[in-house]
Amino acid sequence: MKIAIVGLGIIGGSMAMAIKKYTKHYVIGINRTSSTLEKALEMGAIDEIGSEDSLSQADIIILGLYPALAVNFINRNREKIKKGAIVTDTSGIKSAVCSELEKIAGENGFIFIGSHPMAGKETNGFSSADPDLFSGASFIVVPGSAPYSSVKLLCRLAVDIGFGGVRLTTPEEHDRMIAYTSQLPHVLACAYVLSPQCPNHKGFSAGSYRDVSRVAKINAELWSELFIENKKPLVAEIDTLINNLELIKNEIYEENTEALINTLAKSRKIKEQLDE
Repeated sequence: MKIAIVGLGIIGGSMAMAIKKYTKHYVIGINRTSSTLEKALEMGAIDEIGSEDSLSQADIIILGLYPALAVNFINRNREKIKKGAIVTDTSGIKSAVCSELEKIAGENGFIFIGSHPMAGKETNGFSSADPDLFSGASFIVVPGSAPYSSVKLLCRLAVDIGFGGVRLTTPEEHDRMIAYTSQLPHVLACAYVLSPQCPNHKGFSAGSYRDVSRVAKINAELWSELFIENKKPLVAEIDTLINNLELIKNEIYEENTEALINTLAKSRKIKEQLDE
């Protein structure tokens, strides 16, 4: 197939590299920065430097763009996409993106399937791309009204480039779960390093500090968009976290040893059961 990848950041760039490494598909790179395209071509991550006009050649179009930019890009180029082509995004929110892109796809004869590769790093850009970034990772697919054959084709591509499994879901379930599994940890890490004690951590910190603070190396522009677009489920998760912190804080303040032991033991039991 001819696969056009729009946006060669860490996700789009890694997709391009993985497709070239593990499949025989032809990759067209489309990116705002020409130097990135030239580097990708030189490295063999893409077969061709493309433009918006190249979309007409693509059997699959992968959008490695921020959510709002992905919607705007497809809306602007809707007439250039060939009938029956598959368009998929890679963004971390689905309700806002899927409804818009499904509508545009239906009006213009191509197929939209939402997707979210559950992989990444603390660093960004094509320089951080890695053909094995997706090795063993989960590939979330939001089929919507897409034909089964198209969904199967996209899932097959994901497995071919290293994903360990595919999870089918709805936009609502995706956004609710991602608020907990991905967005809340980023909120927690950012809040954690805002402590006035953080600059003095060296010499006093080890694995616990690294584990909690790691994702505070955040792309502020991207994650602000993701947080706000998914504000209802995310705020609900933040409220739950605050309530749990208040519970533990009060048990410590009141020196209620028995209650504190029970709360900590309950947490440990939940984690151990989930790790089995």
